[in-house]
Amino acid sequence: MSVAIIAGTAIYNIPGTTFKEENVETPYGTVPVYRVQGDFEDLIFLARHGIKHDTPPHKVNYRANIKALEILGVKRVLATYAVGSINKEIPPLGLALITDFLDFTSNRKHTFFDGGDRGVKHVDVSITYNPRLNKKLLALAPDFDINLRPNAVYVSTNGPRLESPAEIRMYAQLGGDVVGMTGIPEATLARELGLCYAAVAFSVNWAAGIEKTIQFVGDSDSFDKIKANILALFIETLKTTSDTECCVP
Repeated sequence: MSVAIIAGTAIYNIPGTTFKEENVETPYGTVPVYRVQGDFEDLIFLARHGIKHDTPPHKVNYRANIKALEILGVKRVLATYAVGSINKEIPPLGLALITDFLDFTSNRKHTFFDGGDRGVKHVDVSITYNPRLNKKLLALAPDFDINLRPNAVYVSTNGPRLESPAEIRMYAQLGGDVVGMTGIPEATLARELGLCYAAVAFSVNWAAGIEKTIQFVGDSDSFDKIKANILALFIETLKTTSDTECCVP
């Protein structure tokens, strides 16, 4: 069985590895994925926005991406989200483990079950993010110098514009901790296909209205170290878990 890492903004490869590109044909379109060569050939790397970051969040083909992973036999998926921080306990460069979401997206292809030949199915998303993968990520995080805040609520917006201060105040009142543009429908589509999915968000800015202006974390040694540590944590988590262990009802 293969495993996968889906990476978003600022992560376009896994340092120290080489890849072989594969194009996966799905009913929703063709998806380029990258299979790691060497010690961990079961690992598939998928750049959500493309390795040149040329696909904005509202145009990502989420159904094709998730279907491609299923076609490749992937069961366990770890994803990164670049986010803005709403909760002051998660400052820029902070990391959070996502366990729930608020969906404010629109006009996206949100489901595989849209009638016709595919039928209609109402999938329970009470537990969208795999508890066993979450537990392993939290347990291993200190080994990679990562302070991973648990139980974060991800607010998914359409983009590509940023949110207004009033929107951020509303999301905070609803319990949102971080805000991004790609987490949904990716996570719920994975849930529909029975993939074991977990996600770590890393903050690149304070959300609108929290400070006078929005300032993004720029390239720096600290930022590069965090990205490398996240990927190392993901690889170790995938190596030390199994489909049998994680992917149970």
